[in-house]
Amino acid sequence: MILDELLLREQSRANTDFLVDIVLKNPDLFNELWALVMRNEDPISRRAAWVADYCAEIRPAFIENKLEELSMRVNTFSSDGLKRHALRMMARSELPVHNLGYLVDACFRWLENKTESVAVKMYSMVILERVCRQLPEFSSELYDLIKIQLPEARPGFRNCGEKIMKQLCR
Repeated sequence: MILDELLLREQSRANTDFLVDIVLKNPDLFNELWALVMRNEDPISRRAAWVADYCAEIRPAFIENKLEELSMRVNTFSSDGLKRHALRMMARSELPVHNLGYLVDACFRWLENKTESVAVKMYSMVILERVCRQLPEFSSELYDLIKIQLPEARPGFRNCGEKIMKQLCR
């Protein structure tokens, strides 16, 4: 039973759930799964990130010692799915201490990018709002960046953006 073969077998929620179950029953496999995520090769890394994300949602301890690495590497991810799942994991976790700058830079770049997916932009906003609680000097930049995009934004972005703008005004 090799993880990469199982990941490449098919891309489906059923296969993802199957792999999550395997990793949860064999926690030592999470490091192997994480290595596949960090390879940053599509489609294997994207699919591995999907499984890692769901595993970490159930057992947050799986990624506690991996957040610094993830925050440093997230700006190198090119696959939308890999970015989305990496940001989703970061949005639920403690913010990194040493590599926060890498994460902030990536989130601001993706939030500004007109071609970036709504999900990546939304998770970027959520992470940046959390950063602003610790570093309020970023608040006005985040507020303005969201406000500029609202008139042409999709409903999901608009909903998330308006909520975050309210939080930033407090």
